[in-house]
Amino acid sequence: MDYERIADLSVTIDEVSTDRLERETSSEFTRVTTEFALSGPGPDGEPVVGRGEDVTYETDEHDALAESGLPDLAGEYTIDSFSAHLESVDLFPAGPPDREVFRNYRRWGLESAALDLALRQADTDVASALGRSLDPVRFVASTRLGEPPTTDRLETLRERVPGLEFKLDPIPAWDDDLVAAIDDTVGADAIRILDLKGQYKGTDVDVPADPELYERVLEAFPDAVVEDPALTARTRPLFDDSDVRGRVSWDAPIHSVEDVEDLPWESDWLNIKPSRFGSLESLLETLAYCEANEIRLYGGGQFELGVGRGQIQTLAALYYPDGPNDVAPRAYNDPTVGDGLPASPLEPSTDPRGFR
Repeated sequence: MDYERIADLSVTIDEVSTDRLERETSSEFTRVTTEFALSGPGPDGEPVVGRGEDVTYETDEHDALAESGLPDLAGEYTIDSFSAHLESVDLFPAGPPDREVFRNYRRWGLESAALDLALRQADTDVASALGRSLDPVRFVASTRLGEPPTTDRLETLRERVPGLEFKLDPIPAWDDDLVAAIDDTVGADAIRILDLKGQYKGTDVDVPADPELYERVLEAFPDAVVEDPALTARTRPLFDDSDVRGRVSWDAPIHSVEDVEDLPWESDWLNIKPSRFGSLESLLETLAYCEANEIRLYGGGQFELGVGRGQIQTLAALYYPDGPNDVAPRAYNDPTVGDGLPASPLEPSTDPRGFR
């Protein structure tokens, strides 16, 4: 497994600092994250810094961390022993998080920072350490259509970036006229992912199961991957057909190999959000399982504001470069569509170092 290639990398941490990041987004909310900086001696004796990002969604959690700070993490480790150490410390010293998955998000931010630092201290990069290549990354633009929904943003994005493909989040307000307008504006084949958000519970992005909506978008976008449907007595029959099941992907439920094995049926697609896994070991174990079982993958974004965006792009370049990756450059998440947006695919760095 690829984890064995990095588990014994040594990492020396002298100091840990945090930086609170904030930005308005195209989804009409203020995103706050925390970037971690782990510093230690580099190969020439001069300090080097490894970075990672905590993508916990609640602003209060980042404010509390800025006030309390992290536990002392200084010391000499391997990647594996640092991960084990994180198991024994409370990364939410100000109080337990609102959602347990936030523990994974924060742990991922620290483990990815430790990997970045370890690779820099070894004067190498993640692709070399894993024995993989960094390939150009195909990406889609993820955007909501507003309330009431319109195709205005789709039209503007397509004007800026001809040929751009999309991930969209259908809601019950999508009627036949809107679906037809999407087809007229960008073409049905440009919609690569339909995120039904039926697997979220108790969040701001929950979308209730709506069999009429499901049937409408399944028929209108026959080539799109269909992410996270809610399976109820009324919606499940829509997925009895094997061809439809073959289009279904899962995102919110996936935190480990065990979660993949517990899905309602053997899946052909998964959305990989590294922070959901918490540890590098769990992530790489799941990637190996998917590769062995021929499960197609694509990367998912979480409105990363710092180094985390480049890290999910790097993982896509290593493991699933040709998927419909929801890892577009940060400019695509700006409230206003700007000029000079990068086009797909993203070319990897010509001089990579660390895990960035």
